Amino acid sequence: MKKIGFDNDQYLKLQSEKIRERIALFGDKLYLEFGGKLFDDFHASRVLPGFEPDSKIRMLMEMKDDAEVVVVISANDIERNKRRGDLGITYDADTLRLIDAFKECGLYVSSVVITHYQEQPAADNFQKRLESLGMQVYRHYIIPDYPANLGLIVSDAGYGRNDYVKTSRSLVVVTAPGPGSGKMAVCLSQLFHEHKNGVKAGYAKFETFPIWNLPLKHPVNLAYEAATADLDDVNMIDPFHLDAYGVTTVNYNRDVEIFPVLSAMLERILGESPYQSPTDMGVNMAGCCIIDDEACREASRQEIIRRYYATACALRQGMAEQSQLWNIELLMKQIDAVPEDDRAVVRPALELGERTQAPAMALELPDGTVVTGKTSSLLGAASACLLNALKRLGGIDKSVRLISPAIIEPIQHLKVEHMGNRNPRLHTDEVLIALAICAVTDPMAELAMDQLSKLDGCEAHSTVILSRVDENVFHKLGVNLTYEPKYQTKKLFHR
Repeated sequence: MKKIGFDNDQYLKLQSEKIRERIALFGDKLYLEFGGKLFDDFHASRVLPGFEPDSKIRMLMEMKDDAEVVVVISANDIERNKRRGDLGITYDADTLRLIDAFKECGLYVSSVVITHYQEQPAADNFQKRLESLGMQVYRHYIIPDYPANLGLIVSDAGYGRNDYVKTSRSLVVVTAPGPGSGKMAVCLSQLFHEHKNGVKAGYAKFETFPIWNLPLKHPVNLAYEAATADLDDVNMIDPFHLDAYGVTTVNYNRDVEIFPVLSAMLERILGESPYQSPTDMGVNMAGCCIIDDEACREASRQEIIRRYYATACALRQGMAEQSQLWNIELLMKQIDAVPEDDRAVVRPALELGERTQAPAMALELPDGTVVTGKTSSLLGAASACLLNALKRLGGIDKSVRLISPAIIEPIQHLKVEHMGNRNPRLHTDEVLIALAICAVTDPMAELAMDQLSKLDGCEAHSTVILSRVDENVFHKLGVNLTYEPKYQTKKLFHR
C-alpha cells in the first residue's frame, strides 16, 4: 500500500480559515482567482498522497452560503476550438460542464465572462447559447498595450469599458476551463468597478502549486514544472518576498514577472497595494499539511517520470514541442530518475514485449506485485493485463477462463464483419462488458468484477501507445498509465 503523506482534513480546515481571514481583511468582498483544477485535481492527489481530488470543491462547499462562482473563458479560445488535453473537449463545452458540476454541488454560478472579446462569431454564438440556457453573460475587451499602459488600463477607457459583473456574495470565485483565460484581469477589472461604486473589495489567488513554503527543488515543486512544461512555467525564489521580509519562498515566473504591474494597478485602484510580494497574494496552505515528506517526494518523482512518458508520446503524436521533453529530461536528472529502473512496471512490460515481439503491458498491484499481459488472437495486451490483474486480486487461478471464447468470438465477428474494424481483438471496454455478462452465471467472473475498485491508484505501462478507448477505461478505473512513444503499426493514421 502507498504511504499517506498529506492530511486532507487538516487542509480543508486551514484553507477555509485562511480564505475567511482574507475576506475580513478587505471588508465587503473578495475576488479569489482559482488556478488549477477545481474538480478532479488528480495531479495534486498523485504528488500529495492523501490529497482528495475533490478537496477544493469540498472546501468551497463549506462556504457555499457566502460564495458564488464566475466562470471566465477567452473568446480567442472559443474561436480556435481550444481543447482540454486531459478531457479532449473544447473550452466552451468544458464551461458548460463546469457550470453543471458546480450546480450539482450546490454552489451558485452567477455568470460567465467572455474575455478578449473582439466580435468573434464563435464567441457571439456561444453567448447566445449560454443566454438561451438562462446564464448571465458579460464581455471584457482587449486593452491596447496591456499590461504596460497603466494609465489606460486603470481608467474608464480600460477596465471601465468592460462590463461590470454583478455579484451578490462576499466570496467571488473566479475560475476558468484552462490557463490564459484572463481570470486575473477579470478580478482587477471588478476591483476597479467596485471601488468606483464605493464597495470595499480585494483580490487574492488560490493556486496549489508551486507550494510556497517547500524548497525550490523539492520534488513536489519540480513535478509542477513537469506538469506545466507546455506553458514554460519555471519555479523561482520570490525576490519581492525575500526583499520585504527576508524570508525565502517559492513562486513561479509568470506571477513574479507580472507582480510589479499588478502592484501598481492595485495601488491605483485601492490607493495602496495590500501585498508586498506574489507570495502575499496566495492563500495556499497545502505545504502546512504534509505529514510524510518522504512519501510526497517519492510520489512526485513518479509523477515526473509519468510526465516524461506523456510528453514523449505527445511529441510522437505531433502535440508537443521537443523543448518540452528536454525540460522534463532535465527535471529527471535533478531527481536522479531513470524510467526503466525507477518505474516498476516499465522493465517487465519491455521484456515481455521483446520476448513476444508484440505489444505488451505490465500493471503493479497495491501489494507491489507486477502482473503482465501479452497480445493474443483474442485479446489485446491491455485487455489481457486487466484480466490477469483481476485474477490476481481475486485469488483466481491463472488457468481459469473468465470469459469464454464462445462469448468473445461473436463480439469479434460483430466488430470485423458488421462494424468495419480490422482489429478483431477486444479492447478493455469490450472485455469488461463481456465479463459483466459472464458474471451473471459464473461466480468466478463475478468475483473478478468485484476487484475493479482495487485498481484505483495502481501503476501500468504499455509498450505501445494505447487507443483512446483503452486509455479512458484505465483512467476511469484510476490506473496511472504510461506507454512507450511508439505505435503498434507503421500506419500514418491512428484512431
